[in-house]
Amino acid sequence: MPSEKMLMRGSNVVGEAAVRAGCRYYFGYPITPQNELPEYLSARMLDVGGTFIQGESEVASINMVLGASAAGGRVMTSSSSPGISLKQEGISYMAGMELPAVIINMMRGGPGLGNISASAADYYQATRGGGHGDYRTPVLAPAGCQELAELTFVAFDMADKYRSPVMLLGDGLMGQVMEPVIFPDFIDLKDLPKKDWILNGCEGREPRAIFSMLLGQGELYHHNLDLQKKYDQITAEEQRWETKNTDDADIIVVAYGTAARIAESAMNDLRAEGLAIGLFRPITLWPFPSTAFRELAQNGRKVAVFELCLGQMVEDVVLSVGERAEIYFYGVPGGVIPTPAEVADFLRSVAKGDGEVGRRIDV
Repeated sequence: MPSEKMLMRGSNVVGEAAVRAGCRYYFGYPITPQNELPEYLSARMLDVGGTFIQGESEVASINMVLGASAAGGRVMTSSSSPGISLKQEGISYMAGMELPAVIINMMRGGPGLGNISASAADYYQATRGGGHGDYRTPVLAPAGCQELAELTFVAFDMADKYRSPVMLLGDGLMGQVMEPVIFPDFIDLKDLPKKDWILNGCEGREPRAIFSMLLGQGELYHHNLDLQKKYDQITAEEQRWETKNTDDADIIVVAYGTAARIAESAMNDLRAEGLAIGLFRPITLWPFPSTAFRELAQNGRKVAVFELCLGQMVEDVVLSVGERAEIYFYGVPGGVIPTPAEVADFLRSVAKGDGEVGRRIDV
């Protein structure tokens, strides 16, 4: 039988989903607007015999994640934008060492310390690796509490499958809002795939090591090529997206996360007025679902990109469709959340092509 619905705050949803997905190690450091997540896990981990440690800093916490992952644990950390920035060196190390972990970023306004309101200005950081070196991290973008639960499970499975850090990208609003959620069932830790690469002692077998420095002639060169093969596989197999009302749409609005929910409300209002608006919502931000989007954005359709920042995902939209479609952009920075009516004004402007709201992107 399906689980009963539970009314929970978004950050707590992630914590509960992580426990049910087999996470038994959490290391983090407080920062608003995601503090409810570590607060929740500080008690919940006791129930399942797990480990919760509030490190002395973000840098310490991500290195604790690295160590627990190398020993084979399902491990998670969480933070918000400036805190994720501090974790980037450790994330780069983990990508190079091919260590799985789940990293939660409940984004806030920036740059700098910014504010604690919802924003989507960390797209570049998340999808371009974020730290030093040639690497990528899969990025999942839920649009509400139910997907926070479901994609947390996906993130842990994906991290183990590809031996890679995986980021779940929410925002301050999503972390604070309360919605009813049906959680997936608890997994049995005994059913998880065995990890034959972990550092769990060497009794009865040959010693093994996980290298973070490859200094031999050509070693790093070949390691980077091997990592790229993995990233190519992820790109081919892990693109996720959702579409609504795209079959007859003259305008495709592209948005993710909280912005997608605002855009959907605007779309519904405009369709009631007779405007043929459709929604394309990326669920994986990396890999961006360019194959599916490219098929939609043709035959004279206009593309309208809406983001809670001054324009980052729009670059991936341009890379996906190039000159095949007229592309328009509307973005709101600094933690300001526009209303569906304001987004509807943008879409009306796109329909008329008058440029009164937003701007056209030159390709």
